[in-house]
Amino acid sequence: MNPLLKEIRRSPLLWMLVFVPLVLVAENIAPSAHTLLFVLAILAIVPLAALLSLATESVAEKTGDAIGGLLNATLGNLTELIIAVAALQAGEYTLVKASIAGAIVTNSLFMLGASFLLGGLRHHVQDYNRAGGRLYSGLLLMATIALLAPAAVADLDQAQGGVMTQKLSAGLAILLIAAYALGLVFSLGTHKELFASADHGEGHEASWPLGLAVGTLIGVTVLVALVSEIFVGSVQKAGETLGMSPAFVGFIIVALVGAAAEMAVAFSAARKDRLDMSVSIALGSASQIALFVAPVLVLLSYVVGPQPMDLQFWPGAVTMVMIAAVTACFITNSGRSAWFIGVLLLFIYAIFAMTLYTLPPGSQQAGSTKHASFSEASGSGPRK
Repeated sequence: MNPLLKEIRRSPLLWMLVFVPLVLVAENIAPSAHTLLFVLAILAIVPLAALLSLATESVAEKTGDAIGGLLNATLGNLTELIIAVAALQAGEYTLVKASIAGAIVTNSLFMLGASFLLGGLRHHVQDYNRAGGRLYSGLLLMATIALLAPAAVADLDQAQGGVMTQKLSAGLAILLIAAYALGLVFSLGTHKELFASADHGEGHEASWPLGLAVGTLIGVTVLVALVSEIFVGSVQKAGETLGMSPAFVGFIIVALVGAAAEMAVAFSAARKDRLDMSVSIALGSASQIALFVAPVLVLLSYVVGPQPMDLQFWPGAVTMVMIAAVTACFITNSGRSAWFIGVLLLFIYAIFAMTLYTLPPGSQQAGSTKHASFSEASGSGPRK
C-alpha cells in the first residue's frame, strides 16, 4: 500500500478524497438536500477519477495502451451501467436514454477534442495509430445506424402500441452485442498487430505493482458507482433548482460526470504524448456504450424494469449521435492531430450543449410543462 499512500500524501488533488465519506454520510443524514448532494458528489468524483487515472496508467504500462484503454473504458462504463440499471428499476427510461446518447457524444467529441487540445498545447503535432481510431469510429457509425431503425418505424408502429418497435429493438440489441464481441476478437486477436501503440510517449515514473493497481481500479470503480448513484438521484431536483432542463441534465451533466474517470486518464495520456491511449479510451468508450451498454440495458429491462425499454430515441438525439460518429470517422482518418482539431471538436460539442440548454426536446409541445414533456419527446411514451 506504500505507493498508494505516498501518492495521496503528495497530491493535493487526492486530498479531496475526504468528500467521498462526506457525501455518503450526507446522503444518509439529509437525503432531501439534493443541491448539496449534487455538489458533494461532483467534488467526490474528481479525486476518484484522478486515482483511477494513476491506477490505469500503471496497468497500461504492463499491458500496452490498447488493452489499457479498453480496460479503462470498460471500468468507466461499468459505473454507468450500474447507475443505468438502478434507473431502469425505477422506470426512469428517459434519463437512461438521454445519458446513453449523451455519453456517446461526450466521449467522441468532448473527451477526444479535449485530449487533442491538451496534447497539442504541449506537442506541436501528435501521431497515433489510426487503425484503432478508424475501427472504433466505424463501429460507432454502425451502431448509430442501428439507432435510426426504431425511429424510422415508430410512425408505422403506433397502431400496435410499440410492439414492432420493441421486437426490433431486442433484435438490434443482440446484433450490436455480437458486433462488439467480433470487434474485440479482431482488434485483440486475429489482427492485433495493426493496433500496436507507437513508442513515442514520455518516460514514465515507476509504476505501481500490478496487484495494487488492479485492486485500486476495482475499489475505486465501486466507490465511483456509489457516489454516482447519489449524484443521479439528486441531479434532477438540483437541475430544476439551478434552471437546467431534463434534456441538458441527462445529455450533458450526467454524461460528463459519468465519464470523469475516463477523461482524467485520457487527458493525462495526451499530455504525455500517448495519444493512442487517449483515442482508445474516448472512441473505445463511445463505441462500447453504443454496442454493449445500450443493448444490455434493453435486454435487462425485460428482467428489472417495469416494462421493456426500446432503442427509440428522440430525433434530435439520433441526429447529434450521427454527427458525432461521422465527425469521429473523418477526424481519425489521418492518424495525426494538433490543438486546433481539438478546438473544432469542442465547438461542435458546445453547439449541442447550447441547443439542449435553450431548446430542450418537447418544449414546443409542452410550453410551461416542459419538464414533464421530456419523457414523451424521448420516444418512450408515458409509463402505465
